[in-house]
Amino acid sequence: MPKPRGGLSEWVINRLASTGEGSLGPAPVADSWADEVISLWTLHELSYRGFEDASDHAEWDPEVLVVRHSLELVLEERLRSRWEHPGTDPDAADVPASLEALVDADDGPSLADHVRRQADLEQVLELLRQRSIYHLKESDPSAWVVPRLPVRAKAALMALQYDEYGDGDPNRLHAHLFARGLEDVGLRSEYGAYVDDALPETLEMNNAASMFGLHRRLRGAAMGHLAAFEMTSSLPSRKIVQGLGRLGLDGPMAAYYDEHVEADAIHEHLAARDICGTLAQDEPDQAAQILFGAFTCLDLEGRFARAMFSAWEQPS
Repeated sequence: MPKPRGGLSEWVINRLASTGEGSLGPAPVADSWADEVISLWTLHELSYRGFEDASDHAEWDPEVLVVRHSLELVLEERLRSRWEHPGTDPDAADVPASLEALVDADDGPSLADHVRRQADLEQVLELLRQRSIYHLKESDPSAWVVPRLPVRAKAALMALQYDEYGDGDPNRLHAHLFARGLEDVGLRSEYGAYVDDALPETLEMNNAASMFGLHRRLRGAAMGHLAAFEMTSSLPSRKIVQGLGRLGLDGPMAAYYDEHVEADAIHEHLAARDICGTLAQDEPDQAAQILFGAFTCLDLEGRFARAMFSAWEQPS
């Protein structure tokens, strides 16, 4: 399990290691945002691969679930407070166009431009360490949503996921490609290897994706988040390939991003129209949720980029 960053995460880690062996008393209030986000990340991971040093019973421990629920309420409230809801739900037929408008209006700083033009080797390696928190479980948050979708959206999501998971070939699984890239540039490829180095902004991005995927009522937000991610991936991936080449890192890591140049150009239309468009038509109440999820993806990516530039003392 990760190192604690405050009283709450220390309680969480101790609780997960000792579930079934008596109570540790009530969970304390988080000491900080960093304490809060690492706590929620740790609790979410119980629904992914878990931890060697956590009890097998921890995922469904009632005390643990109460803490996770309270942290998710805080996270969702924070995310929704940033979204300028138009006041009326969008027309279902307009959802793909609305997604395109959100993406076109996004003016967040570009890490991909920095990698392409001027990032040094250590900055690129740090970016890869931060990105590994998600990319080593790439697409897994979206997989939770499959049984919660109507027929057309479900079929489209499975088409996208099949590609993400390597078309059945484990050597083409995107998470595995990223792991091979990490090894080639001299970084650790174990799942969660760099979580203790993760910025709070990195963990918040992961927590939002996990929360959207794990809650049926947020299925629209999960698909909107996926669509925004896919719609803003192809061109940045091309820029990162160019930057990696500039630094002599033109091996497996460049191949991973090169895979996403073509794949995400296809996924962009699949996610916006065939997944989100049909979901909104079949379940109109999910239209606003889709746009909320897309906005959240773009907003959190921008906050992460600014945090990275700040750490590097680079203007964003």
